[in-house]
Amino acid sequence: MRKILSGKKWDKVLDWDFNKPEVKWFVGGKLNITENCIDRHLATRAKQTAIIWDPNDPHSESQCLTYQQLHDQVCQVANMLKNQGVKKGDRVCIYMPMIPEVAYAMLACARIGAVHSTVFAGFSAGSLIDRINDAGCKIILTSDGSYRGEKKIDLKSIIDDAITKCPTIEKTIVFKHTGVRVSMKAGRDFWWHEQIEKASAHCEPEIMDAEDLLFILYTSGSTGKPKGMVHTIGGYMVFTAYTFQTVFQYQPGQVFWCTADVGWITGHSYILYGPLAAGATTVIFEGIPSWPDMGRFWHVAEKHRVNIFYTAPTAIRSLEKAPLSFVHQYDLQAIKILGTVGEPINEEAWHWYHEHIGRKKCPVVDTWWQTETGGIMISPIAHVTKLKPAFATLPLPGVQPAVMDESGKELATHGVEGRLTIKFPWPAMARTIYGDHQRFKDTYFSTFPGKYFTGDGCKRDDEGFYRITGRVDDIIIVSGHNMGTAEIESAIDEHSAVCETAVVGYPHDIKGQGIYAYVICYDTPHEEENLRSEIRDLVSKIIGPIAKPDKIQFVSGLPKTRSGKIMRRILRKVAEGEMHNLGDTSTLTDPTVVDEINTGAL
Repeated sequence: MRKILSGKKWDKVLDWDFNKPEVKWFVGGKLNITENCIDRHLATRAKQTAIIWDPNDPHSESQCLTYQQLHDQVCQVANMLKNQGVKKGDRVCIYMPMIPEVAYAMLACARIGAVHSTVFAGFSAGSLIDRINDAGCKIILTSDGSYRGEKKIDLKSIIDDAITKCPTIEKTIVFKHTGVRVSMKAGRDFWWHEQIEKASAHCEPEIMDAEDLLFILYTSGSTGKPKGMVHTIGGYMVFTAYTFQTVFQYQPGQVFWCTADVGWITGHSYILYGPLAAGATTVIFEGIPSWPDMGRFWHVAEKHRVNIFYTAPTAIRSLEKAPLSFVHQYDLQAIKILGTVGEPINEEAWHWYHEHIGRKKCPVVDTWWQTETGGIMISPIAHVTKLKPAFATLPLPGVQPAVMDESGKELATHGVEGRLTIKFPWPAMARTIYGDHQRFKDTYFSTFPGKYFTGDGCKRDDEGFYRITGRVDDIIIVSGHNMGTAEIESAIDEHSAVCETAVVGYPHDIKGQGIYAYVICYDTPHEEENLRSEIRDLVSKIIGPIAKPDKIQFVSGLPKTRSGKIMRRILRKVAEGEMHNLGDTSTLTDPTVVDEINTGAL
């Protein structure tokens, strides 16, 4: 007979004060999240596939791991960590590729009460140093290397560079994945496969308080020191399971694929914890959408009969640029629900996604949320909410948004535009910035006292639907009118010749700020001035004459970080004429793009 789950029920559901700010959910509750994500499913789902791993090489075999196999692997890794001296409350840095072991590592930490800090395996040694030292990590779990399309990346050498400036690190455990030759320091570096042999597949879960730390996840730190967002166990578990099942209307037996990396919150919440808590089958994908060709996503979706597909608008726009033959050669009939995450999706990309991937039959859930929120906050509910392209639509049940004007007054009616805040706590919200609660208060709770400020602007239309207009620092004030860069970008992207756009403001003698657009076209424009006129006319038609770009520069690429975010700081500097003061560009995927943009600046 299977052991009953350990822990105890909470004494109080919620205790909160946004003025401090302090939030506690399920006060007094005791649990272990891995029991809920794994153990409780074993009675009925032991043989069901928990994780499908699709490797970088499309010719290599996928792995399908049952809930029983996942349980045994997590317990082994948990015991391996214990054997290396890791205890409850210790911080563990995980710097690994998208392989099953990264899931085992995160869940093993949770199993023994250690706090995982997972760092995207595309970050540099400098970024690692910042995150490791801020969290005070004791041990690193990593890999010899990783694959990214045709590239083989040496992760261990990056770790070696970082560790020289990380005094709290005692040991590293290295998984052999690519077979690249690496240096191993005696007494500090240990091979995963050698250590796992010494670990049993039975590990009793550590009983944790609902408000104990589960993980620290750092924001990108594009300005200033990275912020270590702290998420706790009980509320995060409940909210990720609730939002996963509600938004995607997940049904038993379906295959769910979120294309994110576990180094980001999307991977934490909707590759790992949310799906597993719901007893789902979740896909971990190691590759990239463009290798060996632009049909890779659709090949994987066909192979695993994916029912729910969740990806980023950036990926959709890049795939939209490819010939439709890359889509049509695959059978995507199994897909029932589509989702987008990470940024507002423009209308053209939404329609392409809906028509060509969803066959005009699948709802597109355009989800809005943040690292800080832990889970989805505003989104259509599949097959329930009316869809409106480029709108995140309605807050999920229990989420209480408020639109504020610049003076701090709540705009309570429909048909308004302002700053997006949340006025009531939700279970998965970050509790603090690790080691700096004052910064947490200053960043999120000081702009509008008594409310969480998202940092995003939004519109609420006459139906009460929300459209995210972009970060408030990406608002351009043109002749006294607030213009959201995301809205202008979406309008420009409607032009049939345009693939992707980034808009920034620059000083303008008459308007205060002018609008500068960097535009990527599907093909090199032969008559640039004609195309500029067409784009301006289109924007004028969609938004109004006030939104017409003053300058339009055609570029072949945009400066993006390894996480796919556009580094707008650089674009602003170029637009402002400060080409020789661009700051650090080392985190860009392709720094040469900056030189091209600089050379062609208007």
